[in-house]
Amino acid sequence: MKDTEVNIAPFAYAIRMVNGKWKMHILFRLWKKGTLRYGELKRALGPVTHKMLSAQLKELERDGLIDRHEYPQVPPKVEYSMTARGLTLMPVLQSLCQWGTEHIKDAVEP
Repeated sequence: MKDTEVNIAPFAYAIRMVNGKWKMHILFRLWKKGTLRYGELKRALGPVTHKMLSAQLKELERDGLIDRHEYPQVPPKVEYSMTARGLTLMPVLQSLCQWGTEHIKDAVEP
């Protein structure tokens, strides 16, 4: 076997975009449901804390995967949606869903 250098940079970059306990869950919900308000997203995710959800949303927004729209009203209304860039990740999510569908029956329960 030839000893060649592997360029891990593209893989590391892609993983960094979705690395985090809730990022893939957030992206999945926005992909399936469209635009969601903060409270709707928090309820849909279940046990995520406010601090964790806020941090993950900020990172996804910073990386250009989701949009945050704040309406100037009281009480504040904030909505999140996928960006065009974020939507380019959805074939990867679709593949993961397909793999899960095909292999969930093989899952070993703890």
